[in-house]
Amino acid sequence: MNRHIQKDSNSIHIIEAASIESFMPENAKMIRYDHDFDAKQWQRYIECEIGFILPSIQRNWLENAVVQTALSYGLTTVQLWQQLPLNDELRQCLVDKVLIHESRFFRHMPSIDFVTECAVQHQRSKLTTDDVSELFRIWSVGCASGQETWSLAMSLAAKQLSNYTILGTDVSQQVLAKARLGQYDDKQHSLIPPYCQQFVQPLQPKNIADDTGFGHTCINKDIVSSSYAYWQITATLKSQVRFALHNIMDEKPPTAHLQQVIVCQNVLLYFRKFDQRDILARLSNQCALGGYIILAPGEALFWRPSNMRRIAHPQINAWQKISA
Repeated sequence: MNRHIQKDSNSIHIIEAASIESFMPENAKMIRYDHDFDAKQWQRYIECEIGFILPSIQRNWLENAVVQTALSYGLTTVQLWQQLPLNDELRQCLVDKVLIHESRFFRHMPSIDFVTECAVQHQRSKLTTDDVSELFRIWSVGCASGQETWSLAMSLAAKQLSNYTILGTDVSQQVLAKARLGQYDDKQHSLIPPYCQQFVQPLQPKNIADDTGFGHTCINKDIVSSSYAYWQITATLKSQVRFALHNIMDEKPPTAHLQQVIVCQNVLLYFRKFDQRDILARLSNQCALGGYIILAPGEALFWRPSNMRRIAHPQINAWQKISA
């Protein structure tokens, strides 16, 4: 999937330059012109830290993220630059503000259906050998606020599968907090198919967290209509899903377990091609023999690994590990 059709990217959404202004707080709009902002310097910093290539169209968003991070700590942007190497909290705050996260439930149904069928086949094979102890492991890379991860869990649970575990990872602490909370609005709720509605429940106003995702109680009851503006993932799914902070540029994996399926969709295009190759090699190392790596359609078409073979499928971009 190329840059021109990334309107609903699972990890980061490139916002058109004209619309970026509408997202910016008024104080940031006034402050941003009061200093000599070196966009290339900050772009290089973000690439060095997390590997992401921020295009020029995101300059205003990047500048706003830097200014807002500095303001939240009572610093100038120059002081922020000086403090970043010394303060991990500052670094994480900036990363959270720079990344524009966008996700939705059941965004690519063919991929979800494929993973679900793999899980069904895995359980059947284990039942025939009386070995039901091995978990079917799925890793959702760049999970953002968790919709893809929860969609996979719902789909497997709807098939009455239980012997599975799903790991969602992202480089942003803020979106991971939202993912763990599992609270979503009506727009997101409407994307969940009828057979999975059993896995969400409406929330009363007193139980709704604010938009930061850090569990603060929302006191504005006007945002909750009689049709319930907020919904939460049921507890039945939460025991089999977990989320962890992880940057796929890191050589150390987020778990020691090999995965039967690794879903990494709409993430790679934000990295340089040589970084994409390294990332794919690391994902391959974390994939169990016979397992699958699922990319977005049209993504990383240059990849030709000797230990993986591409699955002939008209709608998904899946690779199966055929040798160690």
